[in-house]
Amino acid sequence: METVQRNRLESSIVAVCSVVMWVTTVVIFLILTANTVLRYVGGTGLQWANELPELLFPWLVMAGVVLAAEKGGHIATVFLMEALPRGAQRVVGVVGWLVVAALYGTLSKATYGMLDIVHDEKSPILHVPGSVTYACVLGGMTMLALLALQSAWRAWQPQRAQAPAMAPEVQAPHW
Repeated sequence: METVQRNRLESSIVAVCSVVMWVTTVVIFLILTANTVLRYVGGTGLQWANELPELLFPWLVMAGVVLAAEKGGHIATVFLMEALPRGAQRVVGVVGWLVVAALYGTLSKATYGMLDIVHDEKSPILHVPGSVTYACVLGGMTMLALLALQSAWRAWQPQRAQAPAMAPEVQAPHW
């Protein structure tokens, strides 16, 4: 099994997203289980038990998206990158990752601009502002932009003195 070397930024992003995933998964599971038991045993459930998982689910999904991106788990079309010489792979990798970072940055900025608008929308039972859900999108897009910038930096770095067969491949940009 290959060990992954992460810098502080990547380690922090992985730690935050892992905690968010675990907490939201456990809370959603416990709420849905308790509500199911209450419905079968007592014939009634908790009114808010359907709303809270709906509010937590976007956080779970966004954390998973960021973790998958950090691990390179998203679908990427790499046959063109593999057909290019190493120098061209480096240029295409840097430009591609910078485009990805710019797109995620644009989505972050647009989401930030919408926070004030959706803040007035409240969930029906718990009265949680809509900006809470949008905050997870903002955080996720910002982390994805940072990871894309990190990937661009890695693609830009000259390969260390290694045998050509041992030189690591430039990771193809993906979204």
